[in-house]
Amino acid sequence: GLVGTLITTILPHWRRTAHVGTNILTAVSYLKGLWMECVWHSTGIYQCQIYRSLLALPRDLQASRALMVISCLLSGVACACAVVGMKCTRCAKGTPAKTTFAVVGGVLFILAGLLCMVAVSWTTNDVVQNFYNPLLPSGMKFEIGQALYLGFISSSLSLIGGTLLCLSCQDEAPSRPYQAQPRAGTATAPSYRPPDAYKDNRPPSATSASHNGYR
Repeated sequence: GLVGTLITTILPHWRRTAHVGTNILTAVSYLKGLWMECVWHSTGIYQCQIYRSLLALPRDLQASRALMVISCLLSGVACACAVVGMKCTRCAKGTPAKTTFAVVGGVLFILAGLLCMVAVSWTTNDVVQNFYNPLLPSGMKFEIGQALYLGFISSSLSLIGGTLLCLSCQDEAPSRPYQAQPRAGTATAPSYRPPDAYKDNRPPSATSASHNGYR
């Protein structure tokens, strides 16, 4: 998920269009991404130009930039937390903090996947609406680029990985061996103590025996 999100953010293949003129040698393909726009000619020439002004960009492009950058940062932090929380690592081994790190990594992966999914879905919706808009000329219409498909896959992987990390920590509670607790009705009997009548060596009289309930 992290690698796919990084590649999606860098690639200029978010919007693509192909315009074929009367001569096949003049065929060009325009590509637009978050940071640059490129032109590919059929002769093999590939030219790219980085956006020079940030404020001149449309708002949807600026929002997509921010969402993808935040998604990449969250994915990086989530990877670090997940490595610490994994059972195969020795970091914080045998402490409750290991489970906490794994849960934090899973939550950050889910947030990163959601941000990437929002940015990619927003751009895809904008491309589809403009493509079917009859008021726009054909030169301003674009198609869905390969980076958007990669973004959907990367966000899905981040969501699945984060969910698995969160679910795997439910069975981390240490199991204690069962110890049978004594019941209230089965308390041990006190040690036998002879009655006071038998404390001396003299045989008990009839009066003391009848008084203590013995015959």
